[in-house]
Amino acid sequence: MLRGPARERAERLFDVRAVTALLDPPSALEPWLVQTFGSVDDVREQTVIKVTNRVTLEAAAFAPLRARRPIDGTRRTADIKAEIAATVGDPFCHPDTGTPAHAFGRVRGAHMVSGANAAAADAHHAVLVFDRHDPLAFDGPLVADLFATGRAWADRARADDPDAANYLLLWNCLWRAGGSIIHGHAQVLLGAGPQYARLERFRRDRDAYRADRDADLVADLVEVHRDVGLAVERGGVMLLAHLAPIKEREILVVGRPGMDEREPGFADAVTHALSTCRDRLGVRSFNLALWRRPLLDGGTSPGWDGFPPIVRIVDRGDPFSRPSDIGAMELYGTPIVASDPYEVIAALA
Repeated sequence: MLRGPARERAERLFDVRAVTALLDPPSALEPWLVQTFGSVDDVREQTVIKVTNRVTLEAAAFAPLRARRPIDGTRRTADIKAEIAATVGDPFCHPDTGTPAHAFGRVRGAHMVSGANAAAADAHHAVLVFDRHDPLAFDGPLVADLFATGRAWADRARADDPDAANYLLLWNCLWRAGGSIIHGHAQVLLGAGPQYARLERFRRDRDAYRADRDADLVADLVEVHRDVGLAVERGGVMLLAHLAPIKEREILVVGRPGMDEREPGFADAVTHALSTCRDRLGVRSFNLALWRRPLLDGGTSPGWDGFPPIVRIVDRGDPFSRPSDIGAMELYGTPIVASDPYEVIAALA
């Protein structure tokens, strides 16, 4: 039970409440309920934990029974390694001929090379194609090179377009997470004008919180997660099992204020988070995004002072599951989550 300043901080950031759903199943349904959910009583009385970030309005409804809900239709059972191996020879296996180049050419890192995204989503949009075909065969050197090569590409693009300062790095691993090509790759985007919407929304919420509370939103988020046992520190970088996850097993990797994502300590923390997802939590498909301040000369811009690099990672579920992991509730209501963040933090520790 939190007390004093820790409780005040948690209550000003989060609304947490438990609600009970009471059901009256017919007796004829009881054998199916036992087979599907393990117990009729578990269905009759269900507890759902609703968590809402009062500042950002990120929210989740933790409903553990949904992890046992039935899946209609035939589920393909396949070996993910065999599925990946069967696609060797796709266009990204030969990026110099399988991807377009930018007008300024390609940027080569130690473990990847850039190519222009054939279906651009901004003025500058690249794929960073890994040397390794298997997207799950990542390690620390690859993650560090991802951050370094992404920034080298952005610096090269900005040489021709200095007004383009909004930088976003994304990694959609496998088809379940939106990866259209299996071969290991990430994406980097660079644009001018308004910041990418989700990041700009967070920046505005941070500004409003500072004006209202004279406190930093990111720092308080870290402290609340630490207070409730959902944070671990690794080399000065914080790893959080998110209290209001966008979907299953979301992890936030939060650097120090003013830190650069290319610093070894940050890349190491991200590698640890990804490796934990893969090796201890069984994640096979995930989305990753890097949030950071704009790439402006001098390193700061109005409203972004002290903004740390933040990586968000979320599990996208079984690659061979027929239903999507998101529906109307996630798109237009509040995400429903079946996983326990305390299991995530135990794996990270």
